[in-house]
Amino acid sequence: MDSQTQITPSLFILSLLLHSLSLAGGHEVENSSLYPLVVSTWPFLEAVRAAWTAADDGFSAVDAVVEGCAACEELRCDGTVGPGGSPDENGESTMDALIMNGVTMEVGAVGAMRFVKDGIRAAKLVMQHTQHTMLVGDQASAFAISMGLSGPSNLSSPESMDKWIKWKENDCQPNFRKNVLPSNSCGPYHLKDSMDFGKTCSANKFIQNCGSVTSHVGRHNHDTISMAVFDRMGHIAVGTSTNGASFKIPGRVGDGPIAGSSAYADSEVGACGATGDGDIMMRFLPCYQVVESMRLGMEPILAARDAISRIRRKFPDFIGAVFAVNKNGLHAGACHGWTFQYSVRSPQMKDVQVFTVVP
Repeated sequence: MDSQTQITPSLFILSLLLHSLSLAGGHEVENSSLYPLVVSTWPFLEAVRAAWTAADDGFSAVDAVVEGCAACEELRCDGTVGPGGSPDENGESTMDALIMNGVTMEVGAVGAMRFVKDGIRAAKLVMQHTQHTMLVGDQASAFAISMGLSGPSNLSSPESMDKWIKWKENDCQPNFRKNVLPSNSCGPYHLKDSMDFGKTCSANKFIQNCGSVTSHVGRHNHDTISMAVFDRMGHIAVGTSTNGASFKIPGRVGDGPIAGSSAYADSEVGACGATGDGDIMMRFLPCYQVVESMRLGMEPILAARDAISRIRRKFPDFIGAVFAVNKNGLHAGACHGWTFQYSVRSPQMKDVQVFTVVP
């Protein structure tokens, strides 16, 4: 199979059936032929290689996830992972990250974290050294620094500031405001007590969105690395890192640090990772659903499609994707609104392979 393989629905089902047959036959497949295994959103090849190398060297699933996501943060994958990416309305970049241990079900997460560039390592510190699940904002930054991570530092970059300046020059469009009236195109925004939006929307170009749901999500302005790692023992962990949606309202936390939305793992079943419009997807916890569907016996391809279809029925214009992988190493992806790619490295592969899934 080529390193970049396009998966059509019929081909995907056929490949899964063949893979299932290869696992059947009355003999248990040795773990050494399945693990380590790394699956990640998007063609983040260096991140997958980093996680694979760590797992192959005997690192735990949790530590391998950290190595993989940290590599993506350092490389600023797609300009939306790590420092120096997606600016908010004020031109500032912030970090969301999560890590989950699929054996203990422990989770550590940070949201809207400022001044600290190591999102995934901060999330691990929350998991290891607190009884909490998530810390947010400046308090998350203070905690991470107190635990030894470098900071405070400016997370903006020349690229993110240039992106923000061009957005300001475009009257701060597009943005995530709705049903508000600014005194000028970039705010400040406010409500009018007597405003009749139905009549005013068509007359005032500065009313934001007028209650409509429009997606500003795209591959290079709203993206997440979501990674699952099976270590040599077959233990599973998942992790995510992102700096969120470009031009988000300051303080916004997406689905990146939400367990069950951006990622979920249970070593008895498998794992899931997600990317896309987190504001929509977190309302459905698609990765929790995927894992629970697989627990009930559903194949990864069907579990992934079912999770996406449930969101699509309520929000037909949403953009997003999930990958699913069970404890037997079967993997699949499903998406809506864009073409999705995910990366895999297994013992049978000489290098990372990228799978393409059409909506």
